[in-house]
Amino acid sequence: MATITTLSATQGKPGDSITINGSGMSTTARVNFGSTPVTPTTVTATTVIFTVPNSAPCSGQVSVSVTSTSGITSNSLAFFRTAIPTTTGTSVTCVPAATGGSVTLFGSGFAAGGTITVGSVGTVALAAGGNDSQTTFTAPANATQATCIVPQTITVTTAGGTSTSGTTLVEYTNPPVLAAATATPATGPDGTTVTVSGGSCLDGITSATFTDSGATVFTPIVSPIDGTSFTFDVPATAATGAATLTVTTCGGTSGTLAFTVT
Repeated sequence: MATITTLSATQGKPGDSITINGSGMSTTARVNFGSTPVTPTTVTATTVIFTVPNSAPCSGQVSVSVTSTSGITSNSLAFFRTAIPTTTGTSVTCVPAATGGSVTLFGSGFAAGGTITVGSVGTVALAAGGNDSQTTFTAPANATQATCIVPQTITVTTAGGTSTSGTTLVEYTNPPVLAAATATPATGPDGTTVTVSGGSCLDGITSATFTDSGATVFTPIVSPIDGTSFTFDVPATAATGAATLTVTTCGGTSGTLAFTVT
């Protein structure tokens, strides 16, 4: 009867080659990976080599034994099958390119530790242990990106492997810019509908701030046109005189645009 003494590794992922060491194993017909039968790749009297299968269980501890051609099964040793991580989504759709930001990543297989790679931006550590189905990390900054929005793929790498690329994205977004923008008209009473054009990175405006000459702050509703223009209405009761407008997106807050309330 075969006797197993050691395994070359006590944990691994699908595709890993594992050597079973022992004695009396020359007649081994199969390896029992938990309830899954596996055909060995190499059999000698003292070693049996097999490949960790893709079949269930997805992760966790299993018993490894060998069965001979006559149907006699050896003793067993424990082996831990490490899960391949998966990603299913994030808590945010974008982060400010200039600063990066906090992102909660959802999926599975995170408890094993490893790293999180955010596209071409950088790699951060995935803390060992903790919640297997979600993890929060700080996405690094990508302040030099040339375009307003750059989607980046998030992948997780652990002892179990690397998650599928392309399934989970986060958009790095530059701050909105009004430095070259113009307001049409540039003056008018409260209630005037103003078209702002010539800006940049204005996609996804989340809020606007209109500050009148008396330093009263309003939050006008912005109607986007495209990534370079939008309209807003001068707030009712805004004081006459010089006023300014700023807009905010996921990427940050713009500089000011001048308007005169008459």
